[in-house]
Amino acid sequence: MIIKGTKINDRYSIIRTLGEGGMANVYLAYDTILDRNVAVKVLRGDLASDEKFVRRFQREALSASNLYHPNIVQIYDFDQEDGQYYIVMEYVEGKTLKQLLQKRGSLTLSEVIDIMLQLTDGLAHAHDAYIIHRDIKPQNIMILDNGMIKITDFGIAMSMNATQLTQTNSVMGSVHYIPPEQASGKGCTIQSDVYSMGILFYELLTGTLPYKGDNAVEIALKHLKNPLPSIREELPNVPQPVENIIL
Repeated sequence: MIIKGTKINDRYSIIRTLGEGGMANVYLAYDTILDRNVAVKVLRGDLASDEKFVRRFQREALSASNLYHPNIVQIYDFDQEDGQYYIVMEYVEGKTLKQLLQKRGSLTLSEVIDIMLQLTDGLAHAHDAYIIHRDIKPQNIMILDNGMIKITDFGIAMSMNATQLTQTNSVMGSVHYIPPEQASGKGCTIQSDVYSMGILFYELLTGTLPYKGDNAVEIALKHLKNPLPSIREELPNVPQPVENIIL
């Protein structure tokens, strides 16, 4: 953890912690040069010593920094100081879709369609640049008070394979949205993000996840073997074309 008042690279002054994750901690900071608040994501210490992971983290941070889209959180900077690797990005004042679901339970059809239109617009822009998110889930999508959404963690999410499906918070949070090819260790494609969007679409409408289990491996196997439950059986008022899109 980095304490309040710490200045990173003699530029970013830490204000407070925004969140803690399995891969990194995120802080609200003040950019003393450009006079603005930013979010600073600091890679966890044990991962910072993994040269292969750091190279990938750096490569993807640099590629994602070239994405300019209103529905994607902008990456401003990537660097390291005293063995700490960090990414500086646009600070978004809002809540995650996960927090919204926890508060509301589920969302209305018109709300969900609006969110999905923005999400697909942002992801299409990234996919046109051959950048795959790899970890689409409600925790990684912010929603502002005006309804605008912002995709976070773009292109820097860690790709999981079958040997990594241990029950950590980060993996358990992601495995509910994991495409079959990723669950079986075959890596990700653009279609992998599309699959995860389908799961998210289902969850936003129903407030539940289509595949559940006691551990990450059990859930991953369901993604591999089980058909998606019919959303219209749970919500008969959902139009058939919407279910077709989700399927």
